[in-house]
Amino acid sequence: MGITTIFLQLAKGMGTTVGIFVLTLLFSLPLGLVLSFGRMSKRGLVKGLSKFYISVMRGTPLMLQLIVVYFSPYYVFGIRISSGYRFTAVILAFVLNYAAYFAEIYRSGIESMPAGQYEAAKVLGYSKGQTFFKIILPQVIKRILPPVTNETITLVKDTSLAFVLAEAEMFTIAKQIAAKETSVMPLMAAGVFYYLFNLAVAFGMEYIEKRMNYYR
Repeated sequence: MGITTIFLQLAKGMGTTVGIFVLTLLFSLPLGLVLSFGRMSKRGLVKGLSKFYISVMRGTPLMLQLIVVYFSPYYVFGIRISSGYRFTAVILAFVLNYAAYFAEIYRSGIESMPAGQYEAAKVLGYSKGQTFFKIILPQVIKRILPPVTNETITLVKDTSLAFVLAEAEMFTIAKQIAAKETSVMPLMAAGVFYYLFNLAVAFGMEYIEKRMNYYR
């Protein structure tokens, strides 16, 4: 089987891989910010629950979380699981997992900001919301871009875990072709795809980081 044919067959799963990546970032980044607020809350219960959630999500394998999210509706609520729920379960598990990591990244960035900036904003008449979203958050985003980039690159590779729920993403298809053709070429082609995907992600994040250099 030629390399062109292999890439054409892999293209069927590339859309799913990209979809998992985009949807996970789209929902986990804002959810992570909300979780970071809970983690820093002065209310003991809210802080405790947020801390426990983050601990569980970061302390257990994503593979296990995928299985729990997929089978929970049936075993907990008795709801019959349809094949169409697979992709939804993958996105839910990925979002819940990555939001926990992003929450800690946000928290480290927010807590690294000098207290003097909050005090100066208060003197200038800014409300707490205005202070955070207009002054603090833009600087936090600049500071946390490197660790966010690392997590984003990890996410690209983690999309292959969707095979646990029999979701036909790109790497799953590559393994199927490799088994059928008794060749490692499809796996090598998959490796090239992941590398180029991560290269594009790293380039995009580096571009954003340079654009935000005015916050120095």
